[in-house]
Amino acid sequence: MDSKKRSSAEAEGSKERGLVHVWQAGSCSVTPERLPGWGEKTVLQAALGVKHGVLLTEDGAVYSFGTLSWRSEPAEICPSSPILENALVGQYVVTVAAGSFHSGAVTESGVVYMWGENSAGQCAVANQQCVPEPSPVSISDSETSPLIAVRILQLACGEEHTLALSISREIWAWGTGCQLGLMTTTFPVTKPQKVEHLAGRVVLQVACGAFHSLALVQCLPSQDLKPVPERCTQCSQLLITMTDKEDHVIISDSHCCPLGVTLSESQAENQASTAISPSTETLDSQGEVFGNTLVQHDIPAPNKLNVGNVQTTGGDAMSPQLDIIGTMEQSSARNTSSAVNEPAQKLSDHSRRENSENGEKPVPSQPLIGEAIPNLHSPPTTSTSALNSLVVSCASAVGVRVAATYEAGALSLKKVMNFYSTAPCEPGVQAGSSSIGPEGLKDSREEQVKQESMQGKKSSSLVDIREEESEGGSRRLSLPGLLSQVSPRLLRKAARVKTRTVVLTPTYSGEADALLPSLRTEVWTWGKGKEGQLGHGDVLPRLQPLCVKCLDGKEVIHLEAGGYHSLALTAKSQVYSWGSNTFGQLGHSDFPTTVPRLAKVNSENGVWSVAAGQDYSLFLVDTEDFQPGLYYSGRQDPTEGDNLPENHSGTKTPVLLSCSKLGYISRVTAGKDIYLALVDKNIMGYIASLHELAATERRFYSKLSDIKSQILRPLLSLENLGTASTVQLLQEVAGRFSKLCYLIGQHGASLSSFLQGVKEARSLVILKHASLFLDSYTEYCTSITHFLVMGGFQLLAKPAIDFLNKNQELLQDLSEVTDENIQLIEILNTLFFLPTRRLHNYAKVLLKLATCFEVEKEGSRIHTGLLENLSWKNDGFLKEARASTAV
Repeated sequence: MDSKKRSSAEAEGSKERGLVHVWQAGSCSVTPERLPGWGEKTVLQAALGVKHGVLLTEDGAVYSFGTLSWRSEPAEICPSSPILENALVGQYVVTVAAGSFHSGAVTESGVVYMWGENSAGQCAVANQQCVPEPSPVSISDSETSPLIAVRILQLACGEEHTLALSISREIWAWGTGCQLGLMTTTFPVTKPQKVEHLAGRVVLQVACGAFHSLALVQCLPSQDLKPVPERCTQCSQLLITMTDKEDHVIISDSHCCPLGVTLSESQAENQASTAISPSTETLDSQGEVFGNTLVQHDIPAPNKLNVGNVQTTGGDAMSPQLDIIGTMEQSSARNTSSAVNEPAQKLSDHSRRENSENGEKPVPSQPLIGEAIPNLHSPPTTSTSALNSLVVSCASAVGVRVAATYEAGALSLKKVMNFYSTAPCEPGVQAGSSSIGPEGLKDSREEQVKQESMQGKKSSSLVDIREEESEGGSRRLSLPGLLSQVSPRLLRKAARVKTRTVVLTPTYSGEADALLPSLRTEVWTWGKGKEGQLGHGDVLPRLQPLCVKCLDGKEVIHLEAGGYHSLALTAKSQVYSWGSNTFGQLGHSDFPTTVPRLAKVNSENGVWSVAAGQDYSLFLVDTEDFQPGLYYSGRQDPTEGDNLPENHSGTKTPVLLSCSKLGYISRVTAGKDIYLALVDKNIMGYIASLHELAATERRFYSKLSDIKSQILRPLLSLENLGTASTVQLLQEVAGRFSKLCYLIGQHGASLSSFLQGVKEARSLVILKHASLFLDSYTEYCTSITHFLVMGGFQLLAKPAIDFLNKNQELLQDLSEVTDENIQLIEILNTLFFLPTRRLHNYAKVLLKLATCFEVEKEGSRIHTGLLENLSWKNDGFLKEARASTAV
């Protein structure tokens, strides 16, 4: 601990840092004030509740201010200045958190201390309404013998609950409510329990709203993805659903078990009796339907079947995969045609019978083709392999893309077959042995479908429910999305042996992922959702964590939870917001607000830090001069003389606050009625240089991401790029570019976190691990040089050149070329040598940092060593930049 204190005291330029400025929420014009009664101690972190706040200083001390109703001494209930938490003296605290009416702290040894209101058990103390002083919380893993104390990294507090993130990246919860994510109905929970639903996953961060919880979780590597059963083991609902919309078949695995509804034993037994056994045949890799090119047959054109596309959605924590076959079989085109047309005809006949009012009896179902489809009155478990056979027949006939659509149709057919299966029987009666009349069977099926529909809606999004209701009248009970009139061009494309394409999303790199934040993340939410704050498209509660599907691939790096809304900050400096928008706290006016949407912050350079209050949000943005700007969006309280209605809705768009004279804002924190900012003065240009390094890195990542998504990915998707050697060189360039792009994104996120800490230059990753960056730049510069030496973009085939010519204006914007008469090849060369220019920028900023230190002052040995280190790294980046330019 002493070494940490000395290191903190010797931090370069530590004077005039961590200054606390406070605003009153509800007003965008009020000038911020210094926190009353606070001295000049450097504050590293602050947390705000409804009427109180907590400060963490650089020496590891904790101070509380505001209304402290849980205090035993009357003088300490409403102190005029922040008071020291004496119970934590001697403990070096590394992070603090504040709920609505309680607080928490984590020491460097990973021990949690809680204090404040405890009526819901949020302080992990039993039979005690308030905890006046910080008290240690015992967290131990019952699965280990003997019990091992769990060390905590981060803490988050809501109104009636607390979440803790352990050093093993697991979540522990205590308090009251479904926002705990625990499988219990006994509250309060005063002994911390593990959130088992996310056990085994790498959780990066947790956040708490008033009655909801968020977790940032690292994506699973592809080799860790495991198949899951066809149906939920608890509610027996299908884990994979399908929606047919005109020429698209949308396959989704966004099932959420409706744990908020308690089922009776009889209901549970009935659901268990109708559950379909999981199939054991799964895919070898996620999202891949068939691994090899299929054998093509001569196919007669079937009769007027629609060609549809298949759109798949990403998986949740278990990443469910389509439960279909993984091996290929061959079948004749004639069998395929009959296998498709016969069930379609039968289902169409059934649809006409259902809509008729003449009371005709349904015709008994017949087997389709030999053993392809068994008797529909047999147990549902026998239908899975038959449907797989149907998919096989279709796949072997028309190819990979076509088979995907047949597969979707087979899933729809399975639903119809389950519709025709017998109703749940009494215990002891075998399915299929009961003799029920057609009318009785029809009524039974209708009742069963009605119950399953209502139960399914509890576990689906509100958007899907509305779409289903709007399309229910026109939807046909048939095989949607089945292909026919397959064009010869499509068949030739399916049969063509394709050149291996490079994946622009790099795999786990080991060293970089261990040193820098991960960008392959998922957002999981649970708790109360009456305002849509969970982001699942509905207002239903969730007792267990559920992945927010629409944020997959968005590279979320930080989460914030307000009272009834949520914010997600991405590596591309964008903010997604969802939940309550009564006062405009989401930063946009888009509808619905139950799904994440981009906040419309009027800043060209992006957002790099956010905070969520009770009914407002704060956005910290980059400006042209690298001094952060602060935007406010949310509640606007009328001032004296304003003729505003009592229900004034607040800001329509985020408003820029006037705070440029304060200094460099490093962190913002929001509560109910106040919000505060931690500000650094620019001593000797050191703080400005750090902000310049971070801001330019974030901007550079945004540019590289645009090049990858708008140029490289469409270019590589073209069918004909040129000769095999040209394609191989281009793919090598794209792979190295993608790897470098991901590293820059990780570094940008790391620098954003760095600015919110002690800001010691010696802890910069680019200095401590310069070889990681130099190696990545060297690999990329080598690949692009080889590509250009061998002929470069001039060797690309006509489709590629046409694509580049068509997007020449975009290429000019991305390459920052202003000359309108410049040739396309020169624009491309300039664009793909942007990383070389970035090396020069590194050298420039590192030189600025090196000149910020005075060698003759106290601690000259440390400062001299750092100066030499900065100069050496500067020379390294300059050397690499010159070598790349010379080549």
